[in-house]
Amino acid sequence: MKAAKKATVKTPAAKAPAAKAPIAKKAAAKKTTAKKAAPAKKAPATKAAVKKATVKKATAAKTTAKKAAAEKPAVGQAQPVGKTESPAALVRRARRINRELAEVYPYAHPELDFENPFQLLVATVLSAQTTDLRVNQTTPTLFAKYPTPEDLAAANPEEVEEILRPCGFFRAKTRSVIGLSKGLVEEFGGEVPGRLEDLVKLPGVGRKTAFVVLGNAFGRPGITVDTHFQRLVRRWRWTAEADPDKIEAAVGALFPKSDWTDLSHHVIWHGRRICHARKPACGACPIAPLCPAYGEGETDPEKAKKLLKYEKGGFPGQRLKPPQAYLDAGGRPAPPLGAVSGT
Repeated sequence: MKAAKKATVKTPAAKAPAAKAPIAKKAAAKKTTAKKAAPAKKAPATKAAVKKATVKKATAAKTTAKKAAAEKPAVGQAQPVGKTESPAALVRRARRINRELAEVYPYAHPELDFENPFQLLVATVLSAQTTDLRVNQTTPTLFAKYPTPEDLAAANPEEVEEILRPCGFFRAKTRSVIGLSKGLVEEFGGEVPGRLEDLVKLPGVGRKTAFVVLGNAFGRPGITVDTHFQRLVRRWRWTAEADPDKIEAAVGALFPKSDWTDLSHHVIWHGRRICHARKPACGACPIAPLCPAYGEGETDPEKAKKLLKYEKGGFPGQRLKPPQAYLDAGGRPAPPLGAVSGT
Protein backbone atom coordinates (compact mmCIF):
# COMPACT_ATOMS: atom_id res chain seq x y z
CA MET A 1 0.00 0.00 0.00
CA LYS A 2 2.71 2.50 0.97
CA ALA A 3 4.79 1.69 -2.10
CA ALA A 4 1.87 2.35 -4.42
CA LYS A 5 1.11 5.70 -2.79
CA LYS A 6 4.64 6.94 -3.21
CA ALA A 7 4.48 6.26 -6.90
CA THR A 8 1.46 8.55 -7.41
CA VAL A 9 2.66 11.55 -5.34
CA LYS A 10 3.95 14.52 -7.52
CA THR A 11 7.02 16.23 -6.18
CA PRO A 12 7.67 20.01 -6.47
CA ALA A 13 10.70 19.30 -8.63
CA ALA A 14 8.45 17.77 -11.27
CA LYS A 15 6.25 20.97 -11.50
CA ALA A 16 9.11 23.50 -11.92
CA PRO A 17 9.92 23.01 -15.59
CA ALA A 18 6.24 23.47 -16.60
CA ALA A 19 6.00 26.82 -14.75
CA LYS A 20 9.18 28.33 -16.29
CA ALA A 21 8.32 27.49 -19.94
CA PRO A 22 6.31 30.73 -20.77
CA ILE A 23 9.13 32.93 -19.37
CA ALA A 24 11.69 31.19 -21.51
CA LYS A 25 9.54 31.72 -24.61
CA LYS A 26 9.20 35.48 -23.89
CA ALA A 27 12.94 35.85 -23.43
CA ALA A 28 13.60 34.09 -26.71
CA ALA A 29 11.06 36.32 -28.50
CA LYS A 30 12.69 39.50 -27.15
CA LYS A 31 16.09 38.29 -28.26
CA THR A 32 14.78 37.67 -31.80
CA THR A 33 13.14 41.14 -31.96
CA ALA A 34 16.32 42.81 -30.79
CA LYS A 35 18.28 41.07 -33.53
CA LYS A 36 15.81 42.24 -36.15
CA ALA A 37 15.84 45.82 -34.87
CA ALA A 38 19.61 46.09 -34.81
CA PRO A 39 20.93 47.61 -38.12
CA ALA A 40 22.74 45.21 -40.26
CA LYS A 41 26.43 45.96 -40.56
CA LYS A 42 27.38 47.10 -44.09
CA ALA A 43 30.03 45.19 -45.81
CA PRO A 44 33.13 47.30 -46.36
CA ALA A 45 32.90 49.18 -49.72
CA THR A 46 35.24 47.96 -52.39
CA LYS A 47 37.59 50.35 -54.21
CA ALA A 48 35.51 49.98 -57.39
CA ALA A 49 32.30 51.02 -55.60
CA VAL A 50 33.97 54.06 -54.02
CA LYS A 51 35.36 55.14 -57.39
CA LYS A 52 31.95 54.72 -59.06
CA ALA A 53 30.22 56.86 -56.40
CA THR A 54 32.88 59.58 -56.70
CA VAL A 55 32.54 59.75 -60.49
CA LYS A 56 28.74 59.92 -60.22
CA LYS A 57 28.93 62.78 -57.71
CA ALA A 58 31.43 64.71 -59.85
CA THR A 59 29.27 64.30 -62.96
CA ALA A 60 26.20 65.61 -61.14
CA ALA A 61 28.15 68.63 -59.88
CA LYS A 62 29.44 69.39 -63.39
CA THR A 63 25.93 69.19 -64.85
CA THR A 64 24.59 71.58 -62.21
CA ALA A 65 27.42 74.04 -62.89
CA LYS A 66 26.80 73.97 -66.65
CA LYS A 67 23.10 74.61 -66.12
CA ALA A 68 23.81 77.54 -63.83
CA ALA A 69 26.30 79.01 -66.30
CA ALA A 70 23.80 78.72 -69.14
CA GLU A 71 21.15 80.53 -67.12
CA LYS A 72 23.51 83.30 -65.97
CA PRO A 73 23.60 86.31 -68.36
CA ALA A 74 26.93 87.14 -69.96
CA VAL A 75 28.63 90.47 -69.43
CA GLY A 76 26.49 93.16 -71.06
CA GLN A 77 23.64 90.73 -71.56
CA ALA A 78 20.15 91.45 -70.34
CA GLN A 79 18.95 90.19 -67.04
CA PRO A 80 15.95 87.92 -67.73
CA VAL A 81 12.64 89.61 -66.97
CA GLY A 82 10.05 87.04 -66.07
CA LYS A 83 6.29 87.06 -65.97
CA THR A 84 6.49 87.71 -62.26
CA GLU A 85 7.87 91.25 -62.69
CA SER A 86 5.77 93.45 -60.43
CA PRO A 87 3.98 96.54 -61.80
CA ALA A 88 6.29 98.77 -59.76
CA ALA A 89 9.40 97.01 -61.11
CA LEU A 90 8.07 97.35 -64.66
CA VAL A 91 7.57 101.10 -64.20
CA ARG A 92 11.11 101.50 -62.86
CA ARG A 93 12.64 99.50 -65.72
CA ALA A 94 10.60 101.29 -68.40
CA ARG A 95 11.52 104.73 -67.10
CA ARG A 96 15.17 103.78 -66.83
CA ILE A 97 15.14 102.65 -70.48
CA ASN A 98 13.68 106.01 -71.47
CA ARG A 99 16.37 107.86 -69.49
CA GLU A 100 19.11 105.80 -71.11
CA LEU A 101 17.71 106.47 -74.60
CA ALA A 102 17.47 110.19 -73.82
CA GLU A 103 21.22 110.18 -73.22
CA VAL A 104 21.88 108.27 -76.44
CA TYR A 105 19.55 110.48 -78.53
CA PRO A 106 19.54 113.90 -76.84
CA TYR A 107 18.73 115.47 -80.22
CA ALA A 108 15.77 113.18 -81.02
CA HIS A 109 13.10 115.05 -82.98
CA PRO A 110 10.29 114.37 -85.45
CA GLU A 111 11.99 113.12 -88.60
CA LEU A 112 9.54 114.72 -90.99
CA ASP A 113 10.42 118.10 -92.47
CA PHE A 114 7.75 120.73 -91.75
CA GLU A 115 7.39 124.45 -91.21
CA ASN A 116 3.83 124.60 -89.90
CA PRO A 117 1.05 122.31 -88.58
CA PHE A 118 -0.47 121.86 -92.05
CA GLN A 119 2.79 120.59 -93.54
CA LEU A 120 3.32 118.22 -90.60
CA LEU A 121 -0.22 116.88 -90.91
CA VAL A 122 0.15 116.17 -94.64
CA ALA A 123 3.65 114.71 -94.25
CA THR A 124 2.51 112.38 -91.47
CA VAL A 125 -0.35 111.05 -93.60
CA LEU A 126 2.08 110.46 -96.46
CA SER A 127 4.52 108.57 -94.19
CA ALA A 128 2.24 105.52 -93.95
CA GLN A 129 3.90 102.42 -95.48
CA THR A 130 7.06 104.33 -96.43
CA THR A 131 10.02 106.05 -94.81
CA ASP A 132 10.17 109.59 -93.49
CA LEU A 133 13.20 110.02 -95.73
CA ARG A 134 11.13 109.31 -98.83
CA VAL A 135 8.41 111.70 -97.65
CA ASN A 136 10.95 114.44 -96.98
CA GLN A 137 12.34 114.01 -100.48
CA THR A 138 8.82 114.34 -101.94
CA THR A 139 7.07 117.08 -99.96
CA PRO A 140 9.24 120.04 -101.08
CA THR A 141 7.70 119.80 -104.56
CA LEU A 142 4.20 119.27 -103.13
CA PHE A 143 4.32 122.25 -100.75
CA ALA A 144 5.96 124.49 -103.33
CA LYS A 145 2.95 123.96 -105.60
CA TYR A 146 0.26 123.72 -102.91
CA PRO A 147 1.41 125.73 -99.85
CA THR A 148 -2.00 126.05 -98.11
CA PRO A 149 -5.03 123.85 -97.39
CA GLU A 150 -7.04 125.95 -99.85
CA ASP A 151 -4.51 125.28 -102.61
CA LEU A 152 -4.39 121.51 -102.01
CA ALA A 153 -8.18 121.29 -101.62
CA ALA A 154 -8.59 122.70 -105.14
CA ALA A 155 -5.77 120.69 -106.69
CA ASN A 156 -6.10 118.40 -109.71
CA PRO A 157 -5.86 114.83 -108.27
CA GLU A 158 -3.85 113.56 -111.25
CA GLU A 159 -1.20 116.22 -110.73
CA VAL A 160 -0.99 115.44 -107.03
CA GLU A 161 -0.73 111.72 -107.78
CA GLU A 162 2.25 112.33 -110.03
CA ILE A 163 4.04 114.22 -107.25
CA LEU A 164 3.24 111.61 -104.60
CA ARG A 165 4.09 108.57 -106.75
CA PRO A 166 7.48 107.98 -105.01
CA CYS A 167 5.71 107.60 -101.62
CA GLY A 168 3.76 104.52 -102.66
CA PHE A 169 -0.03 104.06 -102.46
CA PHE A 170 -0.09 107.45 -104.16
CA ARG A 171 -3.73 107.30 -105.28
CA ALA A 172 -5.07 106.60 -101.80
CA LYS A 173 -2.73 109.19 -100.29
CA THR A 174 -3.83 111.75 -102.86
CA ARG A 175 -7.45 111.23 -101.85
CA SER A 176 -6.48 111.61 -98.19
CA VAL A 177 -4.45 114.82 -98.46
CA ILE A 178 -6.98 116.50 -100.75
CA GLY A 179 -9.82 115.30 -98.53
CA LEU A 180 -8.25 116.52 -95.29
CA SER A 181 -7.45 119.85 -96.94
CA LYS A 182 -11.11 120.24 -97.91
CA GLY A 183 -12.08 119.32 -94.34
CA LEU A 184 -9.74 121.98 -92.93
CA VAL A 185 -11.21 124.61 -95.25
CA GLU A 186 -14.86 123.68 -94.71
CA GLU A 187 -14.82 122.83 -91.00
CA PHE A 188 -11.93 124.78 -89.46
CA GLY A 189 -11.42 127.85 -91.63
CA GLY A 190 -8.26 126.49 -93.23
CA GLU A 191 -6.52 126.02 -89.87
CA VAL A 192 -5.31 122.74 -88.35
CA PRO A 193 -7.25 122.14 -85.13
CA GLY A 194 -5.33 121.53 -81.93
CA ARG A 195 -7.69 118.92 -80.46
CA LEU A 196 -7.56 115.15 -80.86
CA GLU A 197 -11.30 114.78 -81.36
CA ASP A 198 -11.23 117.28 -84.26
CA LEU A 199 -8.14 115.90 -85.98
CA VAL A 200 -9.40 112.32 -86.16
CA LYS A 201 -12.47 113.49 -88.08
CA LEU A 202 -10.29 114.41 -91.06
CA PRO A 203 -9.83 111.87 -93.91
CA GLY A 204 -6.75 109.67 -93.43
CA VAL A 205 -6.06 110.97 -89.91
CA GLY A 206 -5.99 108.44 -87.06
CA ARG A 207 -4.81 108.69 -83.48
CA LYS A 208 -1.16 108.11 -84.41
CA THR A 209 -1.15 110.95 -86.93
CA ALA A 210 -3.10 113.20 -84.57
CA PHE A 211 -0.61 112.67 -81.72
CA VAL A 212 2.33 113.43 -84.03
CA VAL A 213 0.72 116.76 -84.91
CA LEU A 214 -0.40 117.58 -81.37
CA GLY A 215 2.95 116.73 -79.81
CA ASN A 216 5.23 118.37 -82.36
CA ALA A 217 3.19 121.25 -83.74
CA PHE A 218 1.18 122.22 -80.66
CA GLY A 219 3.34 120.97 -77.78
CA ARG A 220 0.56 118.75 -76.41
CA PRO A 221 1.74 115.35 -75.10
CA GLY A 222 0.88 112.25 -77.07
CA ILE A 223 2.23 108.75 -77.75
CA THR A 224 2.95 107.86 -81.37
CA VAL A 225 2.36 104.14 -81.80
CA ASP A 226 3.96 103.36 -85.15
CA THR A 227 5.44 100.02 -86.24
CA HIS A 228 8.78 100.71 -84.51
CA PHE A 229 7.09 101.68 -81.27
CA GLN A 230 4.89 98.57 -81.30
CA ARG A 231 7.83 96.26 -81.95
CA LEU A 232 10.08 97.67 -79.25
CA VAL A 233 7.60 97.95 -76.39
CA ARG A 234 6.66 94.31 -76.91
CA ARG A 235 10.33 93.26 -77.01
CA TRP A 236 10.87 95.14 -73.77
CA ARG A 237 7.72 93.53 -72.30
CA TRP A 238 6.14 96.82 -71.44
CA THR A 239 2.95 95.32 -72.80
CA ALA A 240 1.77 92.24 -74.66
CA GLU A 241 -1.02 94.12 -76.45
CA ALA A 242 -1.13 94.16 -80.25
CA ASP A 243 -3.84 96.77 -80.80
CA PRO A 244 -2.30 100.29 -81.17
CA ASP A 245 -4.91 101.94 -78.95
CA LYS A 246 -4.34 99.39 -76.19
CA ILE A 247 -0.57 99.76 -76.53
CA GLU A 248 -0.96 103.51 -76.21
CA ALA A 249 -2.98 103.11 -73.01
CA ALA A 250 -0.67 100.49 -71.48
CA VAL A 251 2.55 102.41 -72.17
CA GLY A 252 1.00 105.74 -71.23
CA ALA A 253 0.27 104.34 -67.78
CA LEU A 254 3.99 103.72 -67.20
CA PHE A 255 5.08 107.33 -67.71
CA PRO A 256 4.00 110.82 -66.69
CA LYS A 257 2.05 112.53 -69.44
CA SER A 258 4.77 115.16 -69.88
CA ASP A 259 7.17 112.43 -71.10
CA TRP A 260 4.93 111.00 -73.82
CA THR A 261 6.11 112.99 -76.86
CA ASP A 262 9.84 112.66 -76.16
CA LEU A 263 9.37 109.01 -75.21
CA SER A 264 7.87 108.40 -78.66
CA HIS A 265 10.89 110.00 -80.34
CA HIS A 266 13.37 107.99 -78.24
CA VAL A 267 11.70 104.65 -78.94
CA ILE A 268 11.18 105.28 -82.66
CA TRP A 269 14.75 106.53 -83.13
CA HIS A 270 16.11 103.46 -81.38
CA GLY A 271 13.96 101.18 -83.53
CA ARG A 272 15.22 102.78 -86.73
CA ARG A 273 18.88 102.86 -85.80
CA ILE A 274 19.64 99.85 -83.59
CA CYS A 275 16.67 97.64 -82.64
CA HIS A 276 15.68 96.69 -86.18
CA ALA A 277 12.78 94.40 -87.03
CA ARG A 278 14.71 91.59 -88.74
CA LYS A 279 18.15 91.75 -87.19
CA PRO A 280 18.55 93.99 -84.14
CA ALA A 281 22.09 95.07 -83.30
CA CYS A 282 22.05 93.67 -79.76
CA GLY A 283 25.83 93.86 -79.40
CA ALA A 284 25.75 97.63 -79.95
CA CYS A 285 22.64 98.33 -77.87
CA PRO A 286 23.05 100.75 -74.94
CA ILE A 287 20.11 99.28 -73.04
CA ALA A 288 21.02 95.59 -73.40
CA PRO A 289 21.18 95.05 -69.60
CA LEU A 290 17.52 96.14 -69.37
CA CYS A 291 16.20 94.21 -72.37
CA PRO A 292 14.51 90.80 -71.99
CA ALA A 293 14.90 90.21 -75.74
CA TYR A 294 18.69 90.48 -75.75
CA GLY A 295 20.12 87.84 -78.08
CA GLU A 296 17.39 87.96 -80.73
CA GLY A 297 19.88 89.77 -82.94
CA GLU A 298 23.65 89.99 -83.46
CA THR A 299 25.47 90.02 -80.11
CA ASP A 300 29.05 90.32 -81.36
CA PRO A 301 29.96 94.02 -80.84
CA GLU A 302 31.96 94.37 -84.06
CA LYS A 303 29.35 92.65 -86.22
CA ALA A 304 26.55 94.58 -84.51
CA LYS A 305 28.19 97.93 -85.34
CA LYS A 306 27.91 97.12 -89.03
CA LEU A 307 24.13 96.86 -88.66
CA LEU A 308 23.66 100.41 -87.35
CA LYS A 309 21.70 102.80 -89.55
CA TYR A 310 21.46 106.54 -90.08
CA GLU A 311 23.79 108.73 -88.05
CA LYS A 312 24.80 105.85 -85.72
CA GLY A 313 26.21 104.09 -88.74
CA GLY A 314 27.66 107.24 -90.28
CA PHE A 315 24.83 107.66 -92.79
CA PRO A 316 22.67 110.74 -93.41
CA GLY A 317 19.54 111.16 -91.33
CA GLN A 318 16.01 111.38 -92.69
CA ARG A 319 15.46 115.14 -92.76
CA LEU A 320 16.65 117.48 -95.48
CA LYS A 321 16.48 120.33 -92.96
CA PRO A 322 17.19 118.82 -89.52
CA PRO A 323 17.35 120.89 -86.29
CA GLN A 324 20.63 122.56 -85.43
CA ALA A 325 21.07 120.34 -82.34
CA TYR A 326 21.15 117.31 -84.60
CA LEU A 327 23.77 118.87 -86.84
CA ASP A 328 25.83 119.92 -83.82
CA ALA A 329 25.82 116.29 -82.66
CA GLY A 330 27.35 115.16 -85.96
CA GLY A 331 24.14 114.34 -87.82
CA ARG A 332 24.02 114.77 -91.59
CA PRO A 333 21.05 116.03 -93.62
CA ALA A 334 19.33 113.67 -96.03
CA PRO A 335 19.93 114.12 -99.75
CA PRO A 336 17.18 115.48 -102.05
CA LEU A 337 15.05 113.17 -104.15
CA GLY A 338 17.07 111.38 -106.84
CA ALA A 339 20.43 111.77 -105.14
CA VAL A 340 22.42 108.78 -103.86
CA SER A 341 21.86 108.69 -100.09
CA GLY A 342 24.28 105.97 -99.06
CA THR A 343 21.56 104.27 -96.99
